[in-house]
Amino acid sequence: MSFAVPEILRRYFDAQNAHDIDALVDCFAPDATVRDEGHTHVGTEAVRAWKQAASAKYRIHATPIESRVDGDRTIVVASVAGNFKGSPANLTYRFGLSHDGRISALEVG
Repeated sequence: MSFAVPEILRRYFDAQNAHDIDALVDCFAPDATVRDEGHTHVGTEAVRAWKQAASAKYRIHATPIESRVDGDRTIVVASVAGNFKGSPANLTYRFGLSHDGRISALEVG
């Protein structure tokens, strides 16, 4: 990424692209909330199950192309390629960060 994003988000995208579920889950706070494809997942075990299913189904690779801060959220637009109709597509990731710097909230759309 040639633009500034918090280190935790760099780790998130690196883990995503390596399909390293453990490293990805380590980016999240214990009570994190993820919203994706109309479903909400709360807590790291639910995040793990979400990412395992999504990784197996879509095998995505996400390349962040822009980032900005909007209030308490860091918004990252990424070019996402994988096993889905319309690939590649630009998706928007809205991240909230906890006090300890981990991801506390994520909305993918």
